[in-house]
Amino acid sequence: MKIEKRITKKDNIVQITTLDERWYECPDKKEVIYRPSSSWIAGYYPKGIAFYKWLAEKGWDESQALKNAAGNRGSKVHQAIEILMNGNTVHMSDQFTNHETGLMEETSVEEWECIMSFVEWFKETKPEIIAFEQVIENKEVNYAGTMDFKCKIDGEVWIIDFKTSAYIWAEHKLQLSSYKHADGNEDVVKQGILQLNYKLNKKRFKFTEIDDKFDLFLSAYKIWEEENKDVQPKQKDYPTELSIKE
Repeated sequence: MKIEKRITKKDNIVQITTLDERWYECPDKKEVIYRPSSSWIAGYYPKGIAFYKWLAEKGWDESQALKNAAGNRGSKVHQAIEILMNGNTVHMSDQFTNHETGLMEETSVEEWECIMSFVEWFKETKPEIIAFEQVIENKEVNYAGTMDFKCKIDGEVWIIDFKTSAYIWAEHKLQLSSYKHADGNEDVVKQGILQLNYKLNKKRFKFTEIDDKFDLFLSAYKIWEEENKDVQPKQKDYPTELSIKE
């Protein structure tokens, strides 16, 4: 199974991703603690009837292809937004990492439209940047995650998640709530989801305030614990080359 290790930007925390798991390798005094990601945990919450209707309509193969495409689109858009947040300019010819292939590639039209809609929202809202793409932890509950954006809008501290999908599922709300209750986010007042390249209005973005669902996140955590007792990150080495030559 492929294991991807990515060094994050905070406290030398390492993100470990496999096909079906995501961990954060967190230094804690003289030891290393593996914390499950909040997105992995939130995924154990029941999907709801709307999701299963969508799944039945698309079928398993198509739904998985759409999911993978959406993940790659979101990854590239997040990379571009990080450049913008750092005060730099994003060009249409810029290349970003395809998280599936590891190759550099230019943005698609749809991805570029997502970036454009983020710029429109940012200019209209004028948020004060506090942090972005920041790794968070909750040491008491034992989970970690990567927070898209923490900012101040009209004097109130927000945590905002960026989505390139047309739907907001229940697990998105739980994941966002887990960020709100992470260590160091006691000042957060509100939380929201910004859907980019949203095709159902003229602005091409939709900003939705999300109620705190941390109690449901904790319920999902109990299910995750039951299903993953004593699980640790998969550590298996594979040869990087194969040959039948003598």
